[in-house]
Amino acid sequence: MTTEKITINMSVVDIGKVDLLVEEGFYSNRTDFIRTAIRNLLNIHAQEIESSRVRKSMVIGITGFSRDDLLARLEAGEVLEIRTMGMAVIGERVTPDLALATIQSIKVLGVLKAPEDVKSALAEAGRLI
Repeated sequence: MTTEKITINMSVVDIGKVDLLVEEGFYSNRTDFIRTAIRNLLNIHAQEIESSRVRKSMVIGITGFSRDDLLARLEAGEVLEIRTMGMAVIGERVTPDLALATIQSIKVLGVLKAPEDVKSALAEAGRLI
């Protein structure tokens, strides 16, 4: 599983409460507490997440597009509307011109990994939602 680091700000009182639960052995550390809290909330909202994902035609997980993938789409005259909840990866060998020729729009709820010049070209063209 691919993970990303996030930073959050919490009040000192909330941090103290978390530390107390860790000290009492409910959680192994602060990170364990935060991960558990996030998973529990995601489980509570699972139905809403799924209905929204279906409504927006989003893929859950990791989607990847290599230079060869995009060249095949170009040859077929196809353009992509990429919708991903998780991570979208555009290969290092993809050029800005190829991305612009094959990607109509891209929306990622999570992480977009792509060459910086490709990200910039998509953003400047208004295709990065």
